[in-house]
Amino acid sequence: MDASFIKTKPVKTRNTIGGTKRKVLTVISTGFFAVISILVAMPLIIGFTASLRPGAEMMSQGLHLNTNVSMWNLDNYSALLDGSENSVKFFMWFKNSLVLTALTVCLTLIFCYFIAYGLSMYDFKLKNVLFFIVIATMMVPFEILMLPLYQEIIGMGLIDTTAGVILPGICGASTIFFFKQYMSSLPKELLDAGRIDGATEYGICLKIMLPITKPAFAAMAILSSMGSWNNLLWPMLIYKDASKFTLPIGLNTLLTPYGNNYDVLIAGSMFSLIPVFIVFIVFQKYFVDGMTAGAVKG
Repeated sequence: MDASFIKTKPVKTRNTIGGTKRKVLTVISTGFFAVISILVAMPLIIGFTASLRPGAEMMSQGLHLNTNVSMWNLDNYSALLDGSENSVKFFMWFKNSLVLTALTVCLTLIFCYFIAYGLSMYDFKLKNVLFFIVIATMMVPFEILMLPLYQEIIGMGLIDTTAGVILPGICGASTIFFFKQYMSSLPKELLDAGRIDGATEYGICLKIMLPITKPAFAAMAILSSMGSWNNLLWPMLIYKDASKFTLPIGLNTLLTPYGNNYDVLIAGSMFSLIPVFIVFIVFQKYFVDGMTAGAVKG
């Protein structure tokens, strides 16, 4: 019998089976994360479509995903930019938030970097105790610390000042922890090399180690700016003068028992997202590196 007429079934190798499983898992995981992305983006989509609807209609119908494109217009954004009283107030709040966020982020990164540098690069007595205290503060909710912090600000005479808003959070425990974990993954031989070359301790810190930690700075700049930009409770307690209100406080004042300026509120809320997007786009190159590099030791 001719062997060429014998039909043989193809044998599935382990590589073929493994490749099929990987494809199935890839399709499932892609679909799952696509659904999650849609759910996460849905509030933003609803808010944007609401900003294109008349304020009266929004008050009567509420927030929903309105697909009636014929009702969409840019009147709310025109009201925000027409130079009216609400428009002037909005841009005043916007400017105050920009200044406060810029100062908070810069000072937080500077102070937290130096604290984390000392904890990660030098060995001294009570080092572990100090780091434990830093970690312990992360477990305490801000609402518990709010009253004693408020009393301290009153005692220092910093009520209704920008310093009173920035000072309590200038050394964030989470930022210190992140910087320390990142710098602990860097080789300490860099310090010895700098000393051999005649660099001072400050020179090593600023000229050798600082450029290496750019990804950590970028990641913390994004997170710190988002936290400061969206901060409502603490600035609302400290600021008394309406001319110093930040954007979250100012937008909150538009909702009163005597009238709700939804036209400016919704359009202003969408407009306030622009700085956050800009910060993320500028620093996204280093963001992933900064968030993952500290997780690998060595």
